[in-house]
Amino acid sequence: MGQKTYIYDTTLRDGTQGEEISFSVEDKVKIALHLDSFGVDYIEGGWPGSNPKDMEFFDRMKEVKLKHAKLAAFGSTCKASSTPETDANVNQLLNAATPTVTIFGKSWDMHVTAALGTTKERNLEIIAETVKYLKANGKEVIYDAEHFFDGYKSDSEYALSTIKAAEAGGADFIVLCDTNGGSLPEEVEKIVRTAGGAVKIQIGIHAHNDSELAVANSLAAVRAGATQVQGTINGFGERCGNANLCSIIPNLQLKMNLPVLSPAKLKGLTELSRFVSEVANLQPRKSLPYVGQSAFAHKGGVHVSAVMKSARTYEHIEPEVVGNSRRVLVSDLSGKSNVLYKAERLGIKIADDNGKATKIVNELKALESQGYVFEDADASLEILMRKDTGEVEIPFELEALHIIIEKNDNSGLAHTEAVIKLRVGDKIEHTAAEGNGPVNALDNALRKALLQFYPQLAETKLSDYKVRVVNAGEGTSAKVRVLIETTDGESDWSTVGVSESIIEASWKALVDSIVYKMMKDNDKAKAEKKELEVAK
Repeated sequence: MGQKTYIYDTTLRDGTQGEEISFSVEDKVKIALHLDSFGVDYIEGGWPGSNPKDMEFFDRMKEVKLKHAKLAAFGSTCKASSTPETDANVNQLLNAATPTVTIFGKSWDMHVTAALGTTKERNLEIIAETVKYLKANGKEVIYDAEHFFDGYKSDSEYALSTIKAAEAGGADFIVLCDTNGGSLPEEVEKIVRTAGGAVKIQIGIHAHNDSELAVANSLAAVRAGATQVQGTINGFGERCGNANLCSIIPNLQLKMNLPVLSPAKLKGLTELSRFVSEVANLQPRKSLPYVGQSAFAHKGGVHVSAVMKSARTYEHIEPEVVGNSRRVLVSDLSGKSNVLYKAERLGIKIADDNGKATKIVNELKALESQGYVFEDADASLEILMRKDTGEVEIPFELEALHIIIEKNDNSGLAHTEAVIKLRVGDKIEHTAAEGNGPVNALDNALRKALLQFYPQLAETKLSDYKVRVVNAGEGTSAKVRVLIETTDGESDWSTVGVSESIIEASWKALVDSIVYKMMKDNDKAKAEKKELEVAK
């Protein structure tokens, strides 16, 4: 099996240096627990000497017992003008009370003289002295050789002397950092192999993604003998980000046959990726390899036809291995294969020989030419398919709708009210509701009118509302596409509407949202009734 490859996560430190990333202490604790449960070997929690939030995090973590991972505090070597014993930041690392301490030092001669303002000889001394001091205080010490690859290209002999100084101080790991993210995989592999031969302790890699090569460089380093890989979940990090562990881990495990996690843990990768994005309050990036929503999504009809016969034709792994799932998208590029696959997954019976699949494909293409997109509106797609098979009807009919917006010039606020008249069976319901804008008022009025007939609608609420201009060149007369996400607490669904009027487009999406809820509740009731009959 060979030497174990250790996964070192720095989402809570390096990841937070990315734009739009900000974690509270509570967020960091939740992510740390999730990372530990997932099975990473190290969790870098932050720099306790740099800000109060990170120190508070380490104080909180003193009461938390991790099951697998080692918690690491991050900092730098002591200042050139001080000693480790008198350096406040170094001693804050000890106060964090973590089993592991990671410190960085200078490898690039230009940084030593320009940034530190000291001599190359003094730099070697502070590296060795700081590592030695931390080791004397019982810490596992990981030494991050900052800018190592740039330093090696500038003065290879000096760069190697810096990691030898860390080794002399007693470091447990030496991690080579491509801090500027500008190295190529062949350079990384060659330099890592050389550095590994210069010291007797284990080597690691810390890559940045400025050349879109952080994952490739990390794998190249492992090929050259690196046994620790540092990175972040989803590649979060400063500038273009860090090496993405959500790609590195499955590549190591599935492509390079290095068992960094159990298969059961690996199945939690997609969920971990989305959890961290959710805590960061960021929309998960659909195009992420392995864990993205689009990673195993098929749109072209030829692709789907092949995937239905053998998923291996267009998938390099089974999506379930990393906790993801296959998706077939229905669009203007679709063929019958897409529709038949989607129908099968939704439990809709469409025979291939009765022309229904072709009819649905043609209808979808016509709608998409008008501006509809069903890739993110599965609920509207299912309603459309069930209508064409006679499985669903709209249980209410709009008789009249009025939107009233009143604005006083002396006030910054506008009063909005929707008045709606619906026919439900043989009854007419006429009601009104106010709202925070016309769409919210419309939503409130529609639900109010239907609630006495369908009380289950009280469980539902809009969780997101998006508007896109379809044909921007038309100016104010352009069509708009409205995408609505709805939840009932148990499941979520998306619906779409298109019109030149934002109210009309919103109405279409709202109607689909409510029809979908009723349809699913009816399906559930039928299934429960059937189970009772079988039980009897």
